[in-house]
Amino acid sequence: MLSRTPGMWWGAAVEAPDPKALAAFYSDLLGWPIVHEEAGTAVLGTPGASFLVFQQATDYRRPVWPPNDGDQRPMMHLDFEVGDLEASTASAVALGAEIATHQPQTNVRVLIDPAGHPFCLCKDE
Repeated sequence: MLSRTPGMWWGAAVEAPDPKALAAFYSDLLGWPIVHEEAGTAVLGTPGASFLVFQQATDYRRPVWPPNDGDQRPMMHLDFEVGDLEASTASAVALGAEIATHQPQTNVRVLIDPAGHPFCLCKDE
């Protein structure tokens, strides 16, 4: 494992056509601060020691949920545990998320962020 020094970014990177706007969506949704911005990149600080990076993607293709042969499939998705599934879903929709048409579990709500990435709000049963 490489040594970590203060200020280094460690975490997932999410491609987006407008990384600043998508970072702002997740910052509002999660209450995590945007800790760095530069051309084509915006970085969210998380409650732990990692970061969530949003990077510019040219020729970006929105993923399709559920996956469909021949379409861009999601390469990964984010999961967030919530205390109140309905209230959390309503908050996400108010910020610009869409509720996915396919919902595979009753205790999980699949939503689509403004760039088209699916993410899940999960409530312990």
